Amino acid sequence: MTRRLIGVGVGPGDPELLTLKAHRILSTADVVLVPATEASGDGPGRAERVLGAACPEAVGRIVRVPFSMSDPAGVTARRAAAWQTSAAVACDAFAVGAQAIAFATIGDPSVYSTFSYLADAVLERFGDVEVEVVPGITAMQALAAASRTPLVEGDERLGLVPIKKGVGDLAQTATEVDTVVAYKIGRHYAELCSYVSSLGEEASAVVGVNVGTPEQVIGSPDDFDQVPYFGTMIITGPRAQRGGRL
Repeated sequence: MTRRLIGVGVGPGDPELLTLKAHRILSTADVVLVPATEASGDGPGRAERVLGAACPEAVGRIVRVPFSMSDPAGVTARRAAAWQTSAAVACDAFAVGAQAIAFATIGDPSVYSTFSYLADAVLERFGDVEVEVVPGITAMQALAAASRTPLVEGDERLGLVPIKKGVGDLAQTATEVDTVVAYKIGRHYAELCSYVSSLGEEASAVVGVNVGTPEQVIGSPDDFDQVPYFGTMIITGPRAQRGGRL
């Protein structure tokens, strides 16, 4: 039988946003890997908490694998070691007979996810592994829904920018799109708020923290003195009339 490594998006944190396909795969996989980061410490991370609530039958097959989220940009020694350690866990499971290994990731496995690094490392050791991806609800979709903010209307264009090195890339992107979503905003939140303020009435912004969890907080940029690293902001341009961009 073909060995399968499956990246499964479990959504932003609300267990009810887990898809039926994700539930089926997580329920039947031989091993379910979940990321353990500096923030989760010795306890369950967000992906594992979603599993516990939405797919309790998978809990006995969960294995935590290390992922570093606090390193600076680039491939640091600790980050590279975490990828290899995680790949070794999957490869060891394949070596003793596992046929299907799932990696549960918050949001979507194709959007700023560590799954692609894990998959590459596994394929270096087991070239015959079939890699699959199951999409999940992203933070920007969850925030748009919770705040009733349409991401795009009519012929509007959408941009997504991680704020890891300041707002320069976002400001440039905003000149080319109508709605821009900022991810990972915590480290440069003050600078981001200053940029939004400079736009004046030409733009509206909404911020989401822990969207989809019991700790969810949604508000305007002025409602927060600071936000966690994984906060999200949606900035939309002017919409003068209903259907004006159709």
